[in-house]
Amino acid sequence: MDARLNYFANPAAGKALKHVMSAGKAIKDLPVDAATQELVALRVSQINGCAVCIDMHTKEAAAAGESSVRLHLVSAWREATVFSEAERAALAFAEEGTRTADAGGGVSDEVWAGAAKHYDEEQLAGLVMLVSFMNMVNRLNVITQQPAGDYEVGQFSH
Repeated sequence: MDARLNYFANPAAGKALKHVMSAGKAIKDLPVDAATQELVALRVSQINGCAVCIDMHTKEAAAAGESSVRLHLVSAWREATVFSEAERAALAFAEEGTRTADAGGGVSDEVWAGAAKHYDEEQLAGLVMLVSFMNMVNRLNVITQQPAGDYEVGQFSH
């Protein structure tokens, strides 16, 4: 499968993409632990059907020591016993922040309060930025049918 558009070769897309990539790096430095960030990024990407991001975040999480059991259970996190209460709150937040059309009003007060039990204001801001960013990049990739499977760990770290 070939992508409809090569973002890195297209001057118009490349001009904006350098800022998108910079934002992604800044979000990684926000005060939400790396494991939670990868789980949230993976769940948002699953919901949006972004194969290239699922590939990337599965591989990055595994390279950082995440277990295959937990990675396989992200899509069914509500029924899984392998996630902490904080991770479950972040995954609920990610789902409602992604399914805004389904949730009507976005993240509910109940889900926000659940996340606020485990994350301070700076971390909540980090979750907001991460979920929003992932939804944007998922759409960039889904619209242009970016292929998955070839991602190498650390590929966009430079």
